[in-house]
Amino acid sequence: MDVLILLLGLGLILAGANFLTDGSASIAKRFGLSDFIIGITIVSLMTSSPELVVSITSALDNASSMAVGNVVGSNIFNILIIIGVVAVIKPIKVKSGILTNDIPLVILSAVVLLVIGMGPILDGAPMKITRVSGIILLLFFAIFMRYTISAAKKVNVEEDPSIESEKEIKPLPIWKSLIYLFGGLGALIFGGQWFVDGATGIARTLGWSEGLIGLTIIAAGTSLPELATSVVAAKKGYPGICIGNVIGSNIFNIFLILGLSATISPLDFGTIALFDLLVMTGASLMFFAFARWIGNRVINRFEGSVMIVSYVLYITSLYIGLTA
Repeated sequence: MDVLILLLGLGLILAGANFLTDGSASIAKRFGLSDFIIGITIVSLMTSSPELVVSITSALDNASSMAVGNVVGSNIFNILIIIGVVAVIKPIKVKSGILTNDIPLVILSAVVLLVIGMGPILDGAPMKITRVSGIILLLFFAIFMRYTISAAKKVNVEEDPSIESEKEIKPLPIWKSLIYLFGGLGALIFGGQWFVDGATGIARTLGWSEGLIGLTIIAAGTSLPELATSVVAAKKGYPGICIGNVIGSNIFNIFLILGLSATISPLDFGTIALFDLLVMTGASLMFFAFARWIGNRVINRFEGSVMIVSYVLYITSLYIGLTA
């Protein structure tokens, strides 16, 4: 039964991603916004809805390590798998503004959570996200949104001359765009929940801890909307939605979702180790390095493959730790 629920959820996720991409791309065209701005705000917020639901529910159910593991695991998955898979399908060209302004914010969010998690080393405090830390994360989120809106007003129609133009977007009637947008979101949310329910049932049968379930099964399940949306967007010629979706989702996951969850109820890291936070930070740095220095503003197929292999190695290390 769990397998059936998992497969039904996956089908809804794939269908929802297709509708969400078409709807958001059409709205971007109609209101003069670039697909990157739509990706980093509307699409990333919508595709982060499963993480938001799971994390807040976990916090209220006193399963805080699952809430933290969900976010940490999702952010690792977003970079190493989503960017990796999309780059293997089609190399990703990264605009200079994204390199200098947006990817560093992904690194900043990872470093902030890493510092919070280093409490036992820095001052002997427990590894915990307190309400005060949650409020600070929400303030970071408010600053990020203010910056994004300001940047959108200034440069939303500017293009990097060194990058070829993106696929022409055909605007749909506004009513149809909204139906696609919210219909796709609904399919993503229900599909993500069904996938998580099925996967969690399977994982609990195997005797995994809440933290490990959060880092792996739930993280991958709640990130499927981002993966499906990004792959569909890349195939349809909207690379800005793809990369903006990942950047926005990672920032939302830490600053908004963990911030809101910890403000509601302080979050213990539980079985989430400093190693996991270091992997998340390392993945963010890899994202920046491949785009800026190694790939000369292009994440190519080889670099995408390295990202995927890195994720497999990380999951393998978790499995070895479980069985040791």
